[in-house]
Amino acid sequence: MEGFLRSCSEALKRCSEDGSKVHVVLGNEACDLDSMVSALAFAYFLYKTSSSSGKVTVPLLNIRRAELALRTDNTFLLRQCGLPLEALLFRDDVDLAGLHKAGQLALTLVDHNVLHSSDSGLETAVLEVIDHHHLERTPSSLCPVTIETVGSCSTLVTERIAQKAPEVLDQQVAQLLYGAIVLDCVNMAPEAGKVTPKDSQYAVWLESRFPDLPPRGALFQSLQTAKFDVSGLTTEQMLLKDMKAVSGGDLALAVSVVYMTLDAFLQRRCLQQELCEFCHKHRFGLLVAMTISFNEKNEPFRQLAVYSSSTLYREEVSQALDKAQNPCLNLSPMSSPYADVKAYLQGNTLASRKKVLPIIKDFLREWERRTVHCGDVEDLELEDQFDPSRSPSMDDETRTRRYSASRQRRPAAEDIGAEEDCQVPPTPMNSLVDGCPLDNGLPKISPEAILEKFSKMANPEATEGKGVSGGH
Repeated sequence: MEGFLRSCSEALKRCSEDGSKVHVVLGNEACDLDSMVSALAFAYFLYKTSSSSGKVTVPLLNIRRAELALRTDNTFLLRQCGLPLEALLFRDDVDLAGLHKAGQLALTLVDHNVLHSSDSGLETAVLEVIDHHHLERTPSSLCPVTIETVGSCSTLVTERIAQKAPEVLDQQVAQLLYGAIVLDCVNMAPEAGKVTPKDSQYAVWLESRFPDLPPRGALFQSLQTAKFDVSGLTTEQMLLKDMKAVSGGDLALAVSVVYMTLDAFLQRRCLQQELCEFCHKHRFGLLVAMTISFNEKNEPFRQLAVYSSSTLYREEVSQALDKAQNPCLNLSPMSSPYADVKAYLQGNTLASRKKVLPIIKDFLREWERRTVHCGDVEDLELEDQFDPSRSPSMDDETRTRRYSASRQRRPAAEDIGAEEDCQVPPTPMNSLVDGCPLDNGLPKISPEAILEKFSKMANPEATEGKGVSGGH
């Protein structure tokens, strides 16, 4: 594995010179441990079994190189396996759009089955998908899709290797796969609701083939400790550490997993200002923070917060999560120190982000349908959303009042088209007033009245103590 990783950069350089094809195995944009391992292991499998295809195969981590330091469990496992971090390839190392434009790109997606909207132009390059999330892509005979809702995508990669070429596995690759499966399936504990029989089957298979793998419990504990180590991270880094971005219509939002209790997170100094700046910087209208911690029995404890400086966004998304039935999150409101943050205890501890994301995506599809022909979000709302100096200081009552006022000033969407089609000029407002003072022309003013007015202006004392004359 190490030799393969070190060869990838040079192989890409040769491709840029001779125009040969590049087969990129791409994980999801969160680049959690499972996504990273799936990309590395499947690319290595293709490299070992498809060397005669004429394509250079490389794994690509779907984040910038500087962001790897935030994935503390990723870096821990890589170092434990003896793999050099500098040998990895990241999004800022490879111009996927340029390769695609040149007709050189082939893509395999692992741990996701649709490209992020920013990469939608690469869709025609997708050759295969291996994933364990809800199916979102349209089936096609040109792109085989392997989707099964197991606990870890690395389980499906392990299955492919075991069935096609088990001899390509070495200690490093096996330890990567084993670590990802054990962590994603919460040490294979049934009460955590993540592990499936297939996950257990291939964890045991790896253990039997590589008896020198670290003990399961010790490996899980060390990886979880590394994953939950957020000491020294800023709020922005904590939110970027395990984040997925989704959008629909005019609303882009982030769903971040935060590895501490919500109470501790909300007590961070200047949190509201930092949340506003985070959304402003990354152009998100809303943030959903899903906190996770574990009790003494290693059982997950989940809480959820919805932040937005827009009352409209915050209320709509909160209602969608609260009313969801597939799955039901069993949300119970918690007190929040900030008007712009709605806080909840999540009673359904089995509902991880993988299960919450489909709820949010369904909401966004409905939101896009509702707003595609109407301007539900006012200019004022967008100002508040992207101006960090204004929104934290504005309370909900003020923002709602201003929003309502702006709605009254603006015609309904279905009326706008009618106004644009109408060729009759608008009726002057004064013609709608009975007895307008100008109906009979300008008032007649005599020369004597003008002289009297100038006289009073020159001698104001003469008018003191007298009433205001209204005859003119």
